[in-house]
Amino acid sequence: MAVDSGTGTSGDVMAPIAKRVPFERTHHGDVFVDDYEWLRDKDDPEVVAYLEAENAYTEARTAHLAPLRAKIFDEIKSRTQETDLSVPTRLGDYWYYSRSFEGKQYGVHCRCPIDATAVGVDAWTPPRLDTATEIPGEEVLLDSNELAEGHDFFALGAFSVSHDGTLLAYSVDTAGDERYTLRFKDLRTGELLGDEIPRTAPGATWAQAGTHVFYQTVDESWRPDTVWRHRLGTPTDEDVRVFHEPDERYWVNVGSTRSEKYLMIWVGSKITSEGRVLESDNPEGEFRVLLPRREGVEYSAEHAVVAGEDRFLILHNDVVDGVKAQNFVLAEAPADDPSNMTILIGHRDDVRLEDVDAFASQLVLGYRREALPRVAVWPLTEDGYGTLRELEFDPELYAVGLGRCPEWDQPTLRLGFTSFITPTQVFDYVPATDELLLRKEQPVLGGYDPNDYVQQRVWATAEDGTRLPISLVARRDTDRAAGPKPLLLYGYGSYEASIDPAFSVSRLSLLDRGMVFAVAHVRGGGEMGRLWYENGKTLTKKNTFTDFVSCARHLIDTGVTAADRMVADGGSAGGLLVGAVANMAPELFAGVLANVPFVDPLTSILDPSLPLTVIEWDEWGNPLTDKDVYDYMKSYSPYENVTARAYPAILAITSINDTRVLHVEPAKWMAKLRAIATGNAPLLLKTEMSAGHGGVSGRYEKWKEVAFEYAWVLDIVGLGDR
Repeated sequence: MAVDSGTGTSGDVMAPIAKRVPFERTHHGDVFVDDYEWLRDKDDPEVVAYLEAENAYTEARTAHLAPLRAKIFDEIKSRTQETDLSVPTRLGDYWYYSRSFEGKQYGVHCRCPIDATAVGVDAWTPPRLDTATEIPGEEVLLDSNELAEGHDFFALGAFSVSHDGTLLAYSVDTAGDERYTLRFKDLRTGELLGDEIPRTAPGATWAQAGTHVFYQTVDESWRPDTVWRHRLGTPTDEDVRVFHEPDERYWVNVGSTRSEKYLMIWVGSKITSEGRVLESDNPEGEFRVLLPRREGVEYSAEHAVVAGEDRFLILHNDVVDGVKAQNFVLAEAPADDPSNMTILIGHRDDVRLEDVDAFASQLVLGYRREALPRVAVWPLTEDGYGTLRELEFDPELYAVGLGRCPEWDQPTLRLGFTSFITPTQVFDYVPATDELLLRKEQPVLGGYDPNDYVQQRVWATAEDGTRLPISLVARRDTDRAAGPKPLLLYGYGSYEASIDPAFSVSRLSLLDRGMVFAVAHVRGGGEMGRLWYENGKTLTKKNTFTDFVSCARHLIDTGVTAADRMVADGGSAGGLLVGAVANMAPELFAGVLANVPFVDPLTSILDPSLPLTVIEWDEWGNPLTDKDVYDYMKSYSPYENVTARAYPAILAITSINDTRVLHVEPAKWMAKLRAIATGNAPLLLKTEMSAGHGGVSGRYEKWKEVAFEYAWVLDIVGLGDR
């Protein structure tokens, strides 16, 4: 038998015990015997039976939390304005927005006409829409609830309106495997066109005239590798392959500039990029290379018109004046001679340039300083560039960024702002007057008062002396309470991803029960610049794990929490983090919550046929060809380093259709933990049997999943009865 799940109530149910089928993996003279590799085949009835037995065991071991799960779900629901509208965004002759309705899982995409008589800023002031009042001229473009009907899973990929507003390209995934079907709708008649393209990547880009659309397909390893051109009304087998990237280290993307003058194809690995450009009014022309790729050089480009001349604004990390621009510089170049660059903003060790967005009358810069995102506006004048102005905000911790601004020539800029205690706010910024106009604040029902909560930044010290930022949020009365407090410590630390302050309605269910939420901004992320990332990848990856341990020890040593009431939390690459930490310092945590965890990294990165593997070599190293990388990865792989010791309680959550972190990784991890670990802490695996990397779909299903996780966390730290 594959499993011995036992029978009975939650009190005497037996844990599933996976059978052992020794499988030898040999590399660089090292032989590793993997007893649970047989769990890889998700189509094998024996594998499915094991996963279902794990689900049954997890449900039995958590059955006592059903009332708490229901309570948390009700709390999330009661705080959420279920029937709502987004802030409308102007594109052409319409305001575009989305609706949500009480009782419906998914959003509804709509538009209404602009006021053709309005001028100036008034023409860009979004209408104040009321959910209870009929909206004149409203059109429903796409109702995701109708598209999702009859499916256990639903995700909307592309949603792209043609420049003249008459056609909609959209794509859907109903399996969770991130293969989408692309369809087209005539918005004048509401009819679907006959064109239908299966197994695409999620996006779609219109050429200017609306006669052609560009889309991507993926290879067997899920890598977007090919760009196609489709002419509406023609058979899809006549679609033209306009670009293919054979190098498996590179992903391909297609889009257009805000000015609508150029179509852009981007090719990028983790450390190298290359752009191709084509005039959008000539969709059947040939894309030309913007700047040829050079190993280790990344760049992005944005079209701007400066002093009447077409220019490309280029962010890059190439060598400038003999020094590698690790944190990027901003340059400009003539559109017809992009290699003839002039530096506009030079390199700074304390500022990581991230984005430049061009509009007809200004540029918007996105960058990072002191572990927080920043935004600055740079006016364009008749002669060139005006005075750059950074937008300033009061809170100690916050996140701000440019929102959806599809138009090239507009007098306002849409911004999003949030913090751990500030519900998301949508502003329109008026550069001409420096006004910041609040358009909407995320409603939180039930009398939420941000003054009841406190957020702060503290600093830990890593093993090598590096200062590590930690963000903390708690109820004010919890923060003032004496003694160590229950705490959920979240970490990610890969791909230069930054975990910025953000408000969460569901998190209130933890905070209001006396729990502290903390983020360990460990190396491998991007919070402190490019070197912060470089010092937490490949052969320095262990810094990510030891940094997290240092943050946990700091929180214990300073009396914020204690080991018997702290839970480590991470997902995907963050699941690798908490899995490694569970081996390194299990004594520091009462529990580990691991979502779609990348806990068998060496097996995956050794197999080039698996999704994402080859492109990941720039992140982790290539253990196939490099023994040092192999040995290093084996030394921290959570699965391969499970030992006979007492582990914290562990809840691992995965999805059977995940194409990024396959279900087999947490399944093998849990099987090995169950066979080897000592102690009595519960080891639980929950597999979503109809979902992908992002978990279940539909907001109510997601709320149920959050409630399941939070109830488990609260129970682990002794707050399950609150």
